[in-house]
Amino acid sequence: MWRKPVIWLPLLLLVAVGVSLLPWSPPAEAEGTTLRGPRPIEWKDFLGVNAQFQYFPQPVYEKQMQRLDELGLDWVRLTIHWAMIEPEENQLQLAPLDGVMQAINAHKLKTLAYLVGSAPFASSVPEGAEANDQYPPKDFNVFAQRMQMLAQRYPQVNVWQVWNEPNIMWMPQADPDAYYRLLTTTVDALRAQLPGQQVATAGMAYYSQMPKQEGLMLEKLLEKGLAEQHLITAYHPYSQYPEGDNPADKDFLTRSNFLNNALHAKGIAQVWATEWGWSSYNGPKEMQLLIGVDGQADYTLRRLALMSAMDFQRIFLFNLSDLDRRASPRDQFYGLLDLQGNPKPVYVALQHFFNVTGPRIDPADAPTVEGAPSDLYSIGWTRSDGKRLWMFWSASGEQVHLPGITQATLYNPHDGSETPLSDASAITVALKTSLQLLVWTP
Repeated sequence: MWRKPVIWLPLLLLVAVGVSLLPWSPPAEAEGTTLRGPRPIEWKDFLGVNAQFQYFPQPVYEKQMQRLDELGLDWVRLTIHWAMIEPEENQLQLAPLDGVMQAINAHKLKTLAYLVGSAPFASSVPEGAEANDQYPPKDFNVFAQRMQMLAQRYPQVNVWQVWNEPNIMWMPQADPDAYYRLLTTTVDALRAQLPGQQVATAGMAYYSQMPKQEGLMLEKLLEKGLAEQHLITAYHPYSQYPEGDNPADKDFLTRSNFLNNALHAKGIAQVWATEWGWSSYNGPKEMQLLIGVDGQADYTLRRLALMSAMDFQRIFLFNLSDLDRRASPRDQFYGLLDLQGNPKPVYVALQHFFNVTGPRIDPADAPTVEGAPSDLYSIGWTRSDGKRLWMFWSASGEQVHLPGITQATLYNPHDGSETPLSDASAITVALKTSLQLLVWTP
């Protein structure tokens, strides 16, 4: 008997596979890690959130959208499971999705929507095997037709994404050839009816490693002609810590920078991170470390600071809301909001962060730092009011001097506090493991 699929959520699986594209060795240590953004950042256009609105009652998802409005963000990534909207062939159940799309219009949100999984009638699941919608469809044209129907029904969707995490969510195992056929079949169907429609690849888990094969799925797709399809390309750079699975190696920076550079060099114009984040769950432990609500806020701000200064064109935090018991204990607690739509500490920290940065920041050099430890992360920006902004953190717990800066304000985005600093020659700043923000007039 077919079972209703659980919501597909990130598996923080530390996959140990051979990877041909990426040099996994850490960068050479210097006086910290100093980053400069490649372009201006407007938060409402750069940062989006994942959402599953149609799985909540209307009053709850309306409250979620209001909270998103209050953060000043515009983009959502909407999950659509084929098995849930068409449990029986041609018996479409779209009323909940219709209501959500009307609310999205009312809130003027921009939408990336993805269709994923196989409806029971269309699945290639072998006879006698347990029902599982992670098996691809028997006929890729049927999947493409359903996406075409959705795109015509919901013209307000800005981007349609084909499937989700096929490098780990494709049974019986990842199949780059098959996924590429599904992708191109769907792209052709969408563009036949909607020539200007933007389309994205599935968001690949992690850096697109495949558990039972060497290499990266994105590398295989490039070999098949991905760049010629003119698609947005996406992946999901989850890791144990904001800086990577091993913070000393800074492997998030190493791997994402190399992958982004490789994709852009092959002709991919848009690289999006369509999932990333941390759960605030309390256990039992499911691969992700137990970091609680405060750790979730800390990790999210540090990763956001890093990604803003990297060559991603758009990123989507996972997740807007906590989820119910259809998800695993860990996967229930990725939200910025709880199940009732109330803010968690990570939401409040983001509010404080945006209040300090303002809606837009422009690249600038980080300030000169005396006494910088090797684990200092340092990112410079200019705010829209002309004031300089420094994002920084360090595990060393030391203090540094900033020659030439004699007056500034230090902000803690976790509690919203601010501290004026002044010195006749150079202010001194105490470092913390969590993100701090310094603002001064040049």
